[in-house]
This record gives sequence, C-alpha cells and structure tokens, in this order.
Amino acid sequence: MKEKIRIASGQGFWGDLIEAPYWQVTSGEIDYLVMDYLAEVTMSILQKQKNKDPKLGYARDIPPLMKRILPVCQEKGIKVITNGGGVNPIACAEAILEVAKELGISGLKIAVIEGDNIKDRINELIAEGSELSNMETGESIISVKDKLLSANVYFGAFPIVEALGKGADIIITGRTTDTGLTLAPMIHEFGWSANDFDKMASGTVAGHILECGAQATGGNFLGDWESIENFEKIGFPIAEAFPNGDVVITKHESLGGAVTIETVSEQLLYEIGDPAEYITPDCVADFTTIQLSYDGKDRVKMSGVKGKPFTPFYKVSCSYESGFSSFATLTYSWPQALSKAKAADRILRKRLEALGCTFEEFRTEFVGYNACHGAAAKAIDEDDINELMVRFAVRGDDYKSIDRFGKEIAPLILTGPPAVTGFAGGRPKPGSVVAYWPALLKKEMVTPVVSIMETK
Repeated sequence: MKEKIRIASGQGFWGDLIEAPYWQVTSGEIDYLVMDYLAEVTMSILQKQKNKDPKLGYARDIPPLMKRILPVCQEKGIKVITNGGGVNPIACAEAILEVAKELGISGLKIAVIEGDNIKDRINELIAEGSELSNMETGESIISVKDKLLSANVYFGAFPIVEALGKGADIIITGRTTDTGLTLAPMIHEFGWSANDFDKMASGTVAGHILECGAQATGGNFLGDWESIENFEKIGFPIAEAFPNGDVVITKHESLGGAVTIETVSEQLLYEIGDPAEYITPDCVADFTTIQLSYDGKDRVKMSGVKGKPFTPFYKVSCSYESGFSSFATLTYSWPQALSKAKAADRILRKRLEALGCTFEEFRTEFVGYNACHGAAAKAIDEDDINELMVRFAVRGDDYKSIDRFGKEIAPLILTGPPAVTGFAGGRPKPGSVVAYWPALLKKEMVTPVVSIMETK
C-alpha cells in the first residue's frame, strides 16, 4: 500500500481551460489525472452528434489532448480517468489508440466502461416494472419516452476500480458520478472496503472538491478574489489522499491560484441539497461532519467525514425534446436607455399579442440593470446609465409563434424607441428546447461492463 497518492483535477466541464491537464502532468508529481467533461445537457448534445455520425458522441478535445500528454504520462506513470466517453466511450478509446500508435506507444491499456446508456432499453425497463418517474413531478417517463434524446445511469467508483485492477493506464467511461472519478483510485490503491462508509464519504467529498476544477483554487471565488495571484496560469486542485481517509487539497506550487479554507468551503457548497445527505451510488456523505484545517501554504486538510450506506438506486439522467425557443438582443444608448428598452419590450409584446402568438414563457432581461438579480436589482437613474442591452427570450410548443417572434425584432429599430444598435446576424431562428428528466432505477436493473483495449 502506498503512503499516499496524488489525484489531480484536469477539467471541470467540457469547454474548460484546455491547457489545465497539460499543466497538471508537467508542473509537478501526480499519480492520477481525472477529467470531468459531462453535464446533463452535454449528454443530449453528444447523443445528437452520434446520431449524425456513429464515430462521434464523445468529448473531441480528448484525442488532441492525449497526443500532448500521453508521452509525459507514460514517462511518469500517470493514469488518466475521464467520463469524456460520453455516449460513445468505445469510439473515444479507439481515437486514443490511434494517437498512441501515431506516437509509437505500445502496451498501452485503455479500459472502457459501458452499460450506463439505457436509451434503447426504456421499453424493456418499463415492461419490467421501472416507470422511471420524474423525481420532481412523479410523472411516468411513458409521457415523454418517444421524445427522449438521451438516458444514462450514473455509475459510481467501482467499475473504475475494476478497470484499475485490470491494469488500465487510461479509463474512459460514459456517465459516471463526478465524485467517482476521484474516489476510485483511493479504493484501488488503499484497498478500502465498499462498506467502510466513512472512507467512501471522504473520497466522495474529495471528488466533489475536484470536480469543478479551479473553482476550488480561487476561480469564481466570491471572497477576496482580487488577492488571487496568476489567474493567467491558475493551478487546478490536487487531492493528496492517505489510507486513513484524510485528504489534503493542494495545487502545484509553480501555478497560480490559491488553496484556502475559504476557496475549498465555497466549492463544498456547490450543487448540494441536504448537506447531511449527499447521495451517490457509493455512499451517502454527511457534509456537516467535514473538518477543514491548514496543513501549510496552499494546503487544506480535510478529515472527520462521516458516511452512511448507499441506497439501492442509481440516478438516471434523461433529456427530451420539449418545444422551441428563440433569443434576441438590442442595445439602447443614453439618454433614458432603460426607458427606451422597457418601451421596446412593451411594443414587442403588444405586437405579438395582436398577431395571436402564444408562448409558454416570454422573458425580458435588461442586461446592465436586472439580468443577474431580477426584482432584487437596485433601482437606477435612467439618465445615469451609458447604455443598456435588452434580451428577449420566448419558449413554447407553437413553432409559428416562436418563428414570428424572430421576425418582429428588427422592425423595432425603425419603428420603436431611438438610439438602438446591437442587432446583427439576421433574424433569430427557433431552436429545439432540451428538457431534463431525473429518475431513479434499481441497481440490479443495469450492469456496468468493463473491457480492455491495448496497443500492440
């Protein structure tokens, strides 16, 4: 058993800082690089790409990245774990194999984890008694099953542990919990039992801290953000894990950012419901038991985390088509920028109403005044603002109404309030709305499958 392992975050979402994984593998010593590419809406985007081309459906940033970091990872013995396989982890692994062959790297083992994609099994699962009811409304998935774009189970850490046990150098998964990517190396290296729920919880919390990349090292920090140094080359977090379950959050010394109790605490509050019951497939972590203390500069020790037994369910993330939407913006300048923008909104709504257009939602934001804070926005002197952007958004099932909305924006320029600019790119077009459907599925209804691919 190793004395400790160092697990580095490389991506917080698909589209995150492209250089971060390279910095993580070249700026200091790490044992694992974990990269989280998936969000709920990402799965529907990837599924649409795969529908058009069966070779797509994964985060296409990965092959060019691997071309840069594979030689370094091979030299240093760094293992890579990512859920960037999306809805097509096999194709992602095959693309990496081609990169390895191009680089002349032999003996590279890539594990692929499948089984999370249940889109084609919906009718079968319903027939077997799984209604996949919406966790928020209680409605059966039967009502939207013909509109489904994607349906994926959130697997936890143990399929990744199995892959590591098979000697994988790179692990490509489909939908896996963000926390499982970090927990798995700890289970593998330290031999933790699945029933040691305190350790499962500790690794889960560490994964939660790493999952959003630099958000734990000073990025998007609401505290004294001006004191954060070198945003230009900000260091992503590293979890230094120990066999007893303690974890130190740190970063490479040569990179920017900061690891403080405040930066770590802010990330701990990200996307949690009941802090005493943070539910994953591997355990239920109690965030109220987390103890944070300093272990040196840019080193925050996390200890004392308590966990509870896992539930009998996997969470399922589904997406489906739900009507259409359209967006448009105009910019009004001083004087009376806000009055002009409000008048434009009033005129537009009356014209659309007179045309018989119907919308489920019609929202207007005045960017520079209330787009962030809504009704809580501080009142301003309308002659005290240089310029203001008005952003319109409509959503609904009636395509003709959504389309007509787009045709009524440009006329406001010559038939509405004065001093307007910012309209470009032609008429706004209706786009499909992707809606989210969260559900639960009994664990015995689905089985993860781990396979190994290897370069010759």
